[in-house]
Amino acid sequence: MEIQKIDVVGLGASTLDMFTVVERFPETREVQKAGDMLLDGGGPVATALVTLAKLGASTAMIDHVGNDWVGSLILEDFTKNRVNSDFITRFPEQSSTVANILVHQATGNRAILFHPGSAPEVGAEEDYTALIKAAKILHVNGRYLAACRTAIAAAKASGVLVSFDGGANRYHPGMRELVQQSDICIVARDFAFHYTGEAEPVDAVVKLLNEGPDIVGVTDGVHGSWIARRGGQLFHQPAFMVEVTDTTGCGDSYHGAFLFGLLSEMSLKEAAEFASAVAAINARTLGGRAGLPSLEQVRNFLAEYR
Repeated sequence: MEIQKIDVVGLGASTLDMFTVVERFPETREVQKAGDMLLDGGGPVATALVTLAKLGASTAMIDHVGNDWVGSLILEDFTKNRVNSDFITRFPEQSSTVANILVHQATGNRAILFHPGSAPEVGAEEDYTALIKAAKILHVNGRYLAACRTAIAAAKASGVLVSFDGGANRYHPGMRELVQQSDICIVARDFAFHYTGEAEPVDAVVKLLNEGPDIVGVTDGVHGSWIARRGGQLFHQPAFMVEVTDTTGCGDSYHGAFLFGLLSEMSLKEAAEFASAVAAINARTLGGRAGLPSLEQVRNFLAEYR
């Protein structure tokens, strides 16, 4: 099968997220009335790809899911959002991954209950070289670490850029090689601290640049992000202040939007501002993807703030 050129290929976990808005996180044996509820597709890399697709980029996802109703909904969501799911393998008599997400009504903060599916992980022996060679960027977050190594090697051999997402509470020593082999490395402040030992984002960015990436960023929610390119100026991008409904997917949408900015030949500062705008827009709606904007909506949002 001939594979057409594509902007971004992602390797990571695809989930079905079940959102419930609560007045407070429940205590033992407590019963309380829930607020809004929503089913939405999820997963850090997957949501970054949906963000890119909604903005107009071409994307494809590599993953395994079960042949259950959850897997069907996961694939339907990719199709609805124009993400190529031809490289997602379904396994009979296996289950797909579900996350139950409680969203605090007043703050948008979350508590997450994660049920991993029984479908096998994407393995290092699986060959997606042809797909990766057809891409401009490979986006990973360290899920399926052995497969990430194989995919990154294929990307490097073909001149494809590697983008790494280091999420909060996801650092472990095996991630270090992914940082060192990435071209674009954007990580949460928590990840940056555990990797570098530096509490200040500015200092963490400098240390991460010394690890090998060409572009480095550290994100910190409402405090904004710190971005630098090797040999260039380090700068701070403030977060846009909006009325927050749910922070799920904000970091993932930032990643996707930042990559869209680079693909669109925006300057680094323009890409960071654009990504911050997308994350802010997404935070106004319940769900990690339900509030993802079109390119026109982002432009209108930025025009209002300027």
